[in-house]
Amino acid sequence: MAEVDEVSSAPMTPRPKAAAQRPPISCPPSQIHSPSMSRSPLLSAGDHPGGTTSTALTVKTPNRSRFSTPRFITPLGSPIRKALKMTKLDPNDAWLPITESRNGNAYYAAFHSLSSGIGFQALILPVAFTFLGWAWGTICLTLAFLWQLYTLNLLIQLHESPETGVRYSRYMQLSSATFGPKLANWLAAFPIMYLSGGTCVALIILGGSTLKMFFSTVCGPTCKVESPTTVEWYLIFTCAAVLLSQFPNLNSIAGVSLVGAVTAVAYCTMIWTVSVAEGRLPNVSYNPVRADTQIARVFEILNALGIIAFAFRGHNLILEIQATMPSSEKHPSSVPMWKGCKVAYSIIGFCLYSLAIGGYWAYGHLIPKDGGMLTALYVYHSKTVSRSILGLISLFVIINAVAAFQIYGMQMFDDMESKIVKRLKKPCPWWFRVIQRAMFGYGCFFVAVAIPFLGSFAGLIGGIALPVTLAYPCFMYLKIKRPQMYGPMWWLNWGLGVLGMSLSGILIAAGLYVVIDTGIQVSFFKPH
Repeated sequence: MAEVDEVSSAPMTPRPKAAAQRPPISCPPSQIHSPSMSRSPLLSAGDHPGGTTSTALTVKTPNRSRFSTPRFITPLGSPIRKALKMTKLDPNDAWLPITESRNGNAYYAAFHSLSSGIGFQALILPVAFTFLGWAWGTICLTLAFLWQLYTLNLLIQLHESPETGVRYSRYMQLSSATFGPKLANWLAAFPIMYLSGGTCVALIILGGSTLKMFFSTVCGPTCKVESPTTVEWYLIFTCAAVLLSQFPNLNSIAGVSLVGAVTAVAYCTMIWTVSVAEGRLPNVSYNPVRADTQIARVFEILNALGIIAFAFRGHNLILEIQATMPSSEKHPSSVPMWKGCKVAYSIIGFCLYSLAIGGYWAYGHLIPKDGGMLTALYVYHSKTVSRSILGLISLFVIINAVAAFQIYGMQMFDDMESKIVKRLKKPCPWWFRVIQRAMFGYGCFFVAVAIPFLGSFAGLIGGIALPVTLAYPCFMYLKIKRPQMYGPMWWLNWGLGVLGMSLSGILIAAGLYVVIDTGIQVSFFKPH
């Protein structure tokens, strides 16, 4: 009410008598209080982006119709027009997991970003260095890191429009506003859903396999207890993930993300520290691995770039994380979101560089392609490193995988529940939500058992997911912000966008070639 009073106290623009007799325009209450809006639908004159209150008060407004009054002169016209445009937003947001709660802050943003931005994909970065070598591996990793930081900042800026007051709380909403609903379904729907659902499947494979290693490590070589099968370990991990997935919304799992972030940093640090402390392996080589033919070499290098691109995931969740924060024109959500992301990605960068450089120094061309650093630690140092350290690393990997499952699964839960909410025009019943999330979890378990060799497609997955991280945000900025044509920002975003799309197509082709040429151990329903 304080903001509404502030608006009403501002000087009104003189109106013609005919205009004054028009009936007032009212907005539906259910949409005025939609969580997709700012804190107040009527924004104060002092918050107007076109100028300050003092400027608006000192300029005399000519007596003419409100439709011809310039926006920079009228102190109330623009905010009212904003409020009317904002009524077009979907009021169902208050019933969906992403936007059900909007009391997030910079700390929550850091927890979620760190938990979703680092994980098992960082462990295979040394594999990319085996094809690129020291110099080009470091250069490509640095360029990719800076590029994704830039597009991350673009997404945070595009989350809410100061002109219309609209908040794009989901990546698909921003894609639809940019490319149109039909084209967005073709370009963005599959990569986004694949990143979320595919990551959950990969986490089950990682978590189940690590549970098996944890049991063997803790039990010891003389253990007489019979270990469950790999499928049973997958099922144990899935049950834990499904049980934890019953938190109602994204804000409610902030504590889970904090635990996941701490364990991710802990196991990344422990793995590269132990690997470096144990020293380089005998006969280790740092010469880039070369294939027999020239075309095979080119595709292997491109596949290595795909592995680096795969390491930078999480952009498909940035808008969703920012949607959990309150926002107004005086206190936009972009400020705390960027603060949290700067802290999170500083830590992520430290972990990625440490794993890539430390792992490649310790193992060189002997780094296992499946599992990367974690597998190398068990293969080469299981007898020299104490079981307590190995067991603790495995435990941290398991905890992080369970936590990361929640934040990637929440995007899928939101998408599934949105279809039910739109049809029923009311929130999903609690029992339906429980059943739906359990079905998703065990559906991922089925895929993990059926396709246990999913990790072999890291380069291919990186090529498919690359536009979501590196290309689409540039095109979105061009369409929504409309920078000056042929200006620096125009050239920069067009260049990065076109380069990202071209690189994505090349990496997909390279990933397919490497999979076909080198072959993978296809074992449906036979996880190892």
